[in-house]
Amino acid sequence: MTSLPDRQRIVTLVQDAQRDGARLAKACQVMGINVRTYYRWVTEGQVMADRRPDADRPEPANKLSPEEREAIVTLCNAPEYRSRPPAFIVADQADKGRYLASESTMYRVLHEYDQQHHRGRQQAPQRKRSPTTHQATAPNRLWCWDISWLPGPARGTWWYLYLIMDVFSRKIVGHEVYETETGELAAELIQKACWREHLTDRHKPLILHSDNGSPMKAATFLEKLYDLGIAPSYSRPRVSNDNAFAESAFKTLKYRPGFPADGFATLAEAQDWVQQFTEWYNHEHRHSALRYITPSQRHNGEAKGILAQRREVFGTCQPDSDRSLKINVDFVAVLPAADNVGKFTTL
Repeated sequence: MTSLPDRQRIVTLVQDAQRDGARLAKACQVMGINVRTYYRWVTEGQVMADRRPDADRPEPANKLSPEEREAIVTLCNAPEYRSRPPAFIVADQADKGRYLASESTMYRVLHEYDQQHHRGRQQAPQRKRSPTTHQATAPNRLWCWDISWLPGPARGTWWYLYLIMDVFSRKIVGHEVYETETGELAAELIQKACWREHLTDRHKPLILHSDNGSPMKAATFLEKLYDLGIAPSYSRPRVSNDNAFAESAFKTLKYRPGFPADGFATLAEAQDWVQQFTEWYNHEHRHSALRYITPSQRHNGEAKGILAQRREVFGTCQPDSDRSLKINVDFVAVLPAADNVGKFTTL
């Protein structure tokens, strides 16, 4: 509701605008009111106050009396109804040929008497928190990991590839190939990765993102994360692309030329092949999401100098013709304008 002084001020401004030649509808639109509202305010030649607070509001004819409210509460607290919802009470009373109040009325009366609370051993409904977004702005701040199957020597047999990747640099910071899929092996892998990256000496916060698989939530693995000071992060339920960086690395691995699609004969053969792939991926593979620098260069901080040198080359390039100028300009334009930052949305 608009107070009387505010109404008078708005009406004065609208009338001043009208005297200066403005249309009434436009002036009212600028002040945020409707033309009909303006006419209602200035009835009888003066600005009228809002009469709704002082309006006479007669009580409805079907309003429940205090005695009827007490009867509803007494009925709902009866031994046969004290653990029943109002919908059951109304239906049971109707079967007995009686009707005291509707279901919504019972709910309203019980709420007024502070008797509408959660009952039973079930946990009361809780408000879910909004998803949390983690961003990787530097190396060793956000890791992701997953487990993929590598084909074995026979159909239906598998080796298990454990892979940990730094989201900021896309560097594979830890990997192992095992015969089984357990939380104990995952704990051993994360310990080796932290030693390799010297994280035990830095005391910097680290988040490890994964899906909701059983090794990721194993008690042994979670205890290891707690000891290392690593915060676990998990994908949202029924969201298939919440661990996209690890899945992308698995696709690169399995579609790499030379990958034995028919299977690895032994566990040692699988471990050797993955080791060679990791060396190539980290130190030779020019990643398209990193503006075609290697994950190792970005992880070690060499990327800024390399990209600065490229910009200098592009800026000092002297084309021989208009056609070559257009080609060079287009090539520069397709380069991303800012560093690619990995992001996860998780619960």
